[in-house]
Amino acid sequence: MMKPVFGRICLGIEIAALVAGVAGCQGTYYKAMEKLGKHKRDILVDRVENARDAQQSAKEQFQTALERFSAVVKVPTGELESKYNQLRTELERSEDKAGAVSSRIAAVEDVAKALFQEWQSELDQYTNKDLRRSSERRLKETQVRYQQLIGAMKQAERKIAPVLAAFRDQVLFIKHNLNAQAIASLQDELVSIESNVASLIKEMDASIAEANTFIKAMVKSNGA
Repeated sequence: MMKPVFGRICLGIEIAALVAGVAGCQGTYYKAMEKLGKHKRDILVDRVENARDAQQSAKEQFQTALERFSAVVKVPTGELESKYNQLRTELERSEDKAGAVSSRIAAVEDVAKALFQEWQSELDQYTNKDLRRSSERRLKETQVRYQQLIGAMKQAERKIAPVLAAFRDQVLFIKHNLNAQAIASLQDELVSIESNVASLIKEMDASIAEANTFIKAMVKSNGA
């Protein structure tokens, strides 16, 4: 019965910290969460899950947008204005999804940095050398897994901008050229867009798979 209340408390604290938008507030947020029993490694797992879900949602949106753009070259001239409005909506949705992906990745980077700094600094507090070596080994293993994860996420994120730029160009062009001849000239551009979207989807799938692997490893390590 307490879990929903705890979740609302956590969410409220995180929103307050994110709205403030400064490192000091993030530090305060992490301390507050720790008092509630949620440590940085738990927050990292949560944020990786959020970033993974944001990428999945963005992937689906870009696929839908591509279908809409591909359909434009096949519609009668009289329906072009209606199609333009649909494309503009898909572009706006794609931009929103792209923004969500970037903000989720940034949140992952923030908590990962805090976690690794804390973990490294606490190694010097050990008096038992064996335990220190074991903790240091786990730290390095986690850092390696994290670098693989964030590398995949960043690679997928970099693929988004060219796709959005191409979508945006199409919307602007159609806005001022609502005629059959202009639409026909977009067919060659669609080939390039389809290639860019295919590349983006491939990178996002790889990033999502990397996130799932990281989450499983973190959960397994936490339970060990």
